[in-house]
Amino acid sequence: MMHEPEKSDLAIVAVKPANKVEPPAPERSAAKRKAAEPVERRAGTKGNADQQSTYRTQSRASVSQALERIRQVARERKKERFTALFHHINTELLTEAFFELEKNAAPGVDRLTWKDYEADLERNLEDLHDRVQRGAYRALPSRRVYIPKPDGRQRPLAVAALEDKIVQRAMVALLNAIYEEDFLGISYGFRPGRGAHDALDALCVGIGSRKVSFILDADIRSFFDEISQDWLIRFLEHRIGDRRIIRLIQKWLKAGVLEDGVVSVSDKGTGQGSVISPLLANIYLHYALDLWAARWRRRKATGDMIIVRYADDFIVGFQHHVDARCFLDEMRERLREFALSLHPEKTRLIEFGRFAAESRKRLGLGKPETFDFMGFTFTCGKTRAGKF
Repeated sequence: MMHEPEKSDLAIVAVKPANKVEPPAPERSAAKRKAAEPVERRAGTKGNADQQSTYRTQSRASVSQALERIRQVARERKKERFTALFHHINTELLTEAFFELEKNAAPGVDRLTWKDYEADLERNLEDLHDRVQRGAYRALPSRRVYIPKPDGRQRPLAVAALEDKIVQRAMVALLNAIYEEDFLGISYGFRPGRGAHDALDALCVGIGSRKVSFILDADIRSFFDEISQDWLIRFLEHRIGDRRIIRLIQKWLKAGVLEDGVVSVSDKGTGQGSVISPLLANIYLHYALDLWAARWRRRKATGDMIIVRYADDFIVGFQHHVDARCFLDEMRERLREFALSLHPEKTRLIEFGRFAAESRKRLGLGKPETFDFMGFTFTCGKTRAGKF
């Protein structure tokens, strides 16, 4: 069971031993797909450009040093909780967060744009910092918008108010310093330094270099909408012992969504489209899926096995069909424990790999099936030289 963190006298980041979850030793990783909102560097401003440039450089250096200290503690103490993080949400970090936001992004319910806020930026950020530290900051409901999906349906997105975006972006920087030391190498979505092409490359190398004969193409049904907020907080508490950080995240989870003049609040979901939602989703799947899958591969797989996950879309390759069937059955149970389920129409187990064509030909089954991942269709084929 979770319990409240104890005091510690570490100056930079106070920590205590964390409770164990699914604790196989994490694989080292790198990191990311583009975040829900694209990142842009700030263009130069007229007039006080030199002075502001100097301030930005000093601010960036201060933030970088603080985050590096957190990263170092996270790297060296894998099973400890951070109990003093909140003071790192300072004006320097908020400034960096502001300039990382998309300047032309749609406004939230506040109708406040990036340009509007920049007009009196120093005063605005000082006021925001003061409210955050005093506990007077209040998260606003997100504005519901819809974007078309390839299958003709619409994907709901939550557009946060500008100040919520700023504080969330600062929180993401803070938490990334910790969780990038914990996340496994099989995870590619929404992570710094990683992207869709890295996931595709890892999958191609895995299929080509390992004895992969079967592919499990898995998709979690309505993942961002079905995340249990209770489980999410419990997962966060394995590393985060600062209650003010937890309360701030809960404010965003409970702020609700405004649609047709009505604010709806749920105990499920993270508000897909918000700045912090991708990171929270990765934390959820790190504990609910990644650690379990990595342990399953080490302890139960009888042959080769590869895993590549990009957000809630993931591919698992197996050498043996019996491993694939067993993993799929146990994964369904595992996800069910954490309020998740596989999409029945988008989850398939197919024969695929260097021996698939020959095997299916013997059985009179025709060409190997194909599968889609990250917008690409994977097929079994040969080069002119006859190589798979």
